Amino acid sequence: MTAAITRTLVFWCPDWPVLAAARAAGLPPDAPIALTDRGDVYACSAAARAEGVRRGLRIREAQSRCASLVALPYDPALDARTFDPVLDGVEEVMPGVQVLRPGTAALRVQGPARYYGGEEAAARELLACLERLGVPSARVGIADGPFAAEQAARRSGEERIRVVPAGDSPAFLAPMPVTILGVPDLAVLLKRLGLPTLGAFAALPELEVRNRFGPEGAVAHRLAAGLDGRRVVPRIPPDELDVVALFEPPLDRIDQVAFGIRDAADRFLERLRKLALVCTAVRVEVTAERGETSERSWLHPRSFTAAEVVDRVRWQLQGTGTVESGLGSPIVRVRILPESVDAASGHEEGLWGQAPDERIHHGLSRVQSMLGHEAVLTATLGGGRMLTDREVLVPWGDRGTVERPADRPWPGALPGLPPATVFRERRTCAVLSPDGTPVRVDDRGTLSGPPSRFAAPGTGHARPIRAWAGPWNVEERWWDPRHARRLSRFQVVDEEGEAWLLVLEGDIWWAEARYD
Repeated sequence: MTAAITRTLVFWCPDWPVLAAARAAGLPPDAPIALTDRGDVYACSAAARAEGVRRGLRIREAQSRCASLVALPYDPALDARTFDPVLDGVEEVMPGVQVLRPGTAALRVQGPARYYGGEEAAARELLACLERLGVPSARVGIADGPFAAEQAARRSGEERIRVVPAGDSPAFLAPMPVTILGVPDLAVLLKRLGLPTLGAFAALPELEVRNRFGPEGAVAHRLAAGLDGRRVVPRIPPDELDVVALFEPPLDRIDQVAFGIRDAADRFLERLRKLALVCTAVRVEVTAERGETSERSWLHPRSFTAAEVVDRVRWQLQGTGTVESGLGSPIVRVRILPESVDAASGHEEGLWGQAPDERIHHGLSRVQSMLGHEAVLTATLGGGRMLTDREVLVPWGDRGTVERPADRPWPGALPGLPPATVFRERRTCAVLSPDGTPVRVDDRGTLSGPPSRFAAPGTGHARPIRAWAGPWNVEERWWDPRHARRLSRFQVVDEEGEAWLLVLEGDIWWAEARYD
């Protein structure tokens, strides 16, 4: 049985990830901006495209094409978070919005068309609403099914509205390339078969398509034929769990702001308690009188108390001053909202009181509250070739998010079990060949002589070497002459059985660690 086709309205906000990032960074939307993901351009603004920047370019090539390019990291959570206020505004004039992705949403057009006097009139009312919400470049498409409606929005041109009459969606979609189906492997195969357009693909018998390409191909075939039977399912707005503290007149001291949001922190946690939830990650948004905004997410190893929420607000403000000092611009608004919540049943205290690790947590949190966010640090394992590079200190309570993850490949890193004692600062030592001269390693990795004697750090005499292994050569940043580094690593065991990890850099021997 063929599913009924829903007459659908889709509004699309071009370059939404760029617009969201520009808002968060306080940049004008017409600036040349590129969002980067793993060193590549993920999205770019119209101004950047005018200078030759394209998606998929390496960021260095993009910067060579546009010298004034502003590179920002791509944050998918920011896209969704910034799109929520837009959805709230749209639902005030047209309820029943379904989010397709951040920047694109769909509605059943029947109700708005009846209320506003036609499909095109409803589309114009929606564009006016989006302009009031700060999205002046939005476009609207109306067609049979969400797929055709989205393609209509993307091809609306200067009018920014395109209405495909009922029943005309197959003819509208026919000349479009099969790549827009979003199935790259299928698109490549169809092109090889001489079926580069949706119309050519839709002309194939449906049963043959299912037998040849499977269920995924069958779904794509129905989309190409304009038979998109997907329903528009309105989103269910989440409960309002965030709280806002407004200050009139604005406050210009950190201690005043911290005192002023105590009641808001209590109300924030009370709303969660009514839903049997606790907050494990909180987001604080601070707005100053001059329009500057500060946003930051704070994590917690257990769950936040009201005092700890106040501490996070204070620490965030201390980025521009101290408790005793004034702020650069008075604060007019603080918003607290949960980024991650958990069931309260998993965070109840034990029947016989708190466990030892809970007492440790409360003690460290108390010290951190008195001395500051970075006063209590914990070690986590990061990535790197040298042992000292792998030790990353993070503030207590934060999960260890490191710039260089340990699970990535690190050619030249030490394999096997690491040494027990790693020197925070390398210590000088000496490794001698049988003739008494220091051992050297040339560019080909050849030793000037076998390591025979070893002078440990802090000792004035060399002891015989019982066993040794190496060299393992490491060459870092060879493309950057100012920061390039070339070194060789050795493992040696002296006559007393002590094992050492040594590094030869230039003509100097260093002890990096000791195997205890």
